[in-house]
Amino acid sequence: MNNNGRILFDPSDIGLLEVLLKKDTREGEEGLMLAVLGDAIEYFQKYLLAKDEKGKKLFREAEEWILEKNSDWFFSFENICEVLRLHPDYIRQGLLCWKEAALKRRSSIKISSQAARIKISSQAARR
Repeated sequence: MNNNGRILFDPSDIGLLEVLLKKDTREGEEGLMLAVLGDAIEYFQKYLLAKDEKGKKLFREAEEWILEKNSDWFFSFENICEVLRLHPDYIRQGLLCWKEAALKRRSSIKISSQAARIKISSQAARR
């Protein structure tokens, strides 16, 4: 190590160079994988209740990707979770519970608004 904190090494030491390059590549791959996972989770949550075709498609693709278990594709949900040291089934379960709760909230809001409209209509009819 020299005075400015940099590590000094023999540039002909191929093994050391490979380790350093692999670390940089791995960090880059992990960063990209984390971004892919983040986007999928964002689309899953943001577009669950989408009414337009683009939003529905984004949700469907994210959900299919998250639920796929038998893919050996490098950027599969399972592989990304493995590389990032995350438990894919735990994340799936959490997202599916979130989805179920969001759909129940939406359903109860629809029922409440329908009941309110019926109540208003019946009150208007009595007048």
